[in-house]
Amino acid sequence: MKIIPLKEGNFSASKTKDFTLLTNENFDTVRGIKMSVQPFLIVTANDYILLDAGIGWKNAEGKTVISEILEKENIRPEQVTKLLLSHLHKDHIDGSIQNNGNGFAAAFPNATIYIQKRELAFALENKGNPSFDFDMLEKLISLPNIVWMDEDKGNISDEISFEVAGGHTPFMQVFWIRENGETAFYGADDLPQESYLKYHLAYKSDFDGRKAMELRLKWQKEATEEKWKILLYHDLDKAVIQI
Repeated sequence: MKIIPLKEGNFSASKTKDFTLLTNENFDTVRGIKMSVQPFLIVTANDYILLDAGIGWKNAEGKTVISEILEKENIRPEQVTKLLLSHLHKDHIDGSIQNNGNGFAAAFPNATIYIQKRELAFALENKGNPSFDFDMLEKLISLPNIVWMDEDKGNISDEISFEVAGGHTPFMQVFWIRENGETAFYGADDLPQESYLKYHLAYKSDFDGRKAMELRLKWQKEATEEKWKILLYHDLDKAVIQI
């Protein structure tokens, strides 16, 4: 198993969920919540698995940061076989769609996209919520290669298992990828930063902060016992930790 962090950058997110790239010059002056946006690609013997898709941030030349990282790894977007979406907030899905000059298309055209059906229903009930980009969401759900998930837990393949955890959003799902005795765990926004394991808090930004806190305590114990590699989507400094 190879884990490739696809860090688009560190950002400040405003109350209206506008993202500003942080630099050395503006780090201390830009207001908002500071976080990374960091999807992951996991390469196994059978799959190229993308865990969430980021915001589609582009460099100065107009190329997406994720495609730039993949290119350095000698991986083409067409090689991604599965895109696993934890939930549908804009900073997790906008990178799944790209403008190819003739309109919008899948950024990873050969990937099967796994979406929790109940999470979509929740998003559509919250029109006007700035956490969602409804224009991009409509484009995403119109793609042909979607698997609509409706179970509370199960297996996507022999290597990939999932569970609807809730917490950050009502039907957010988390994933485990296991191969050759290794386990990578992606807790998405229930466990987005290492500090969430140090300070046992219920966050008001979560739909159910207490549930997310209780899940972290459970996962922390299991991760320690089973030596999971924990993937951190929003940590400013770290990508993968093992406790």
